[in-house]
Amino acid sequence: MSETRQRALVIGLGKSGIAVSEVLRERNWDLVATDEFPDRVADAIAHLATLGVPFVETDALRRTLRGDETAVLSPGVPPSARPVAIAWAAGCTVIGEVELAARFARAPILGITGTKGKSTTSALLAHLLRAAGKKTALGGNIGAPLIREVLPEGLDAIVAELSSFQLESIDRFHPRVAVLLNLSPDHLDRYSSMDEYASAKFRIVENAGAGDTLVANRDDERVWSFARNLGERITTIDFSLVDPAARIAVRGDEIVDTRAEHALAAISDVPLLGRHNLANALAALAAALAFGIDPSTFPAALRSFTGMAHRLQPVAEIAGVRYIDDSKATNPDAAIAALEAFAQPVVAIVGGRAKGTAFGTLGDTLARHARAVLAIGEAANEICAAVAGRVPCERQATMAKAVARARELARPGDVVLLSPACASFDMFRSAEHRGDEFSEAARALAGSTHA
Repeated sequence: MSETRQRALVIGLGKSGIAVSEVLRERNWDLVATDEFPDRVADAIAHLATLGVPFVETDALRRTLRGDETAVLSPGVPPSARPVAIAWAAGCTVIGEVELAARFARAPILGITGTKGKSTTSALLAHLLRAAGKKTALGGNIGAPLIREVLPEGLDAIVAELSSFQLESIDRFHPRVAVLLNLSPDHLDRYSSMDEYASAKFRIVENAGAGDTLVANRDDERVWSFARNLGERITTIDFSLVDPAARIAVRGDEIVDTRAEHALAAISDVPLLGRHNLANALAALAAALAFGIDPSTFPAALRSFTGMAHRLQPVAEIAGVRYIDDSKATNPDAAIAALEAFAQPVVAIVGGRAKGTAFGTLGDTLARHARAVLAIGEAANEICAAVAGRVPCERQATMAKAVARARELARPGDVVLLSPACASFDMFRSAEHRGDEFSEAARALAGSTHA
């Protein structure tokens, strides 16, 4: 890609849009930026002005664009947004931040997508590669814009967590290794159907060809049906918790590569809670194998992995009760997996901004596992309705009040679990902020107990 005096329109001024603007200005591109909600991004507009990037209101875009710009779309901006339509009409090429990052990348990309488990699998895969001596970048939906992470010299690999939003706006992008973890209803406030949502995820292999590998979850019916229909244009490695015939499978207390008839690791080497995290480990191991990593490095690498913040993260223990932060569980299926990770009774803190998904199955799981439910946020009434008559459910106005009430309800040996099954933006800046509020409240209670 030539990097001299090219022109771009940056659409959306969140984290990705700012990173794109900074990187392209460093490379002497001529830029303009736009956002449909300028009041929400005033700080970003001011920052870009210091870089010489003017902000253009949506209504003025038609007069500004020449048609030779590359419009770079931030993942939070839907393709149906007005600035995107204006860019298309002006003759601009429209791509996403991930597509742009891939064009700058000089190392192979390993991409991970799915409804749940993306971040844990991505972080574990990067850890496996680094433990084998590979200089590895980690970015994308996991928190660091990919455009920044692909730039360092000397990289051996780039691990990218990819959301459906990011995959909507790819063009030529194709990872050397693609991982499809699972599919369940999510983001149905953005997509008209589950099929449309799945189609966005499946774009991860849209441009795949010889030399590329798909790692696919044999236990997920929709994922496996898609993978089987790809034919021979891409190598497929399947993994399974329940089918011993899968390429990467569980046999007894071991994780095995059935083609080599070789144990990759013991299940006890995986330091994460829950069977869903064991599935994530299988996916990461399969992707590392596909990338050519020596499997003899796997057991020690797994044991040294410390997990991730806000994903079944223990944050406190008070009077024999463990407090677990799973704030990144932003859909019902993720919360169900978290609940099923515990044999002990759970006092569950659930709720937030619903994403167009139903709570019936979550309600059934809460009825089996929860001693009590504390519902927060906009979805509190829906959550309580889902468990009505089966488990006590109380609405709480703040996280601090929910944690304090959980302490009153929990008994020694119980777990207090924040696993919201919803987005965070009704009450918090992010899922991370929500988890931090939970952790701070739990640690404050622990401190008052010991005082």
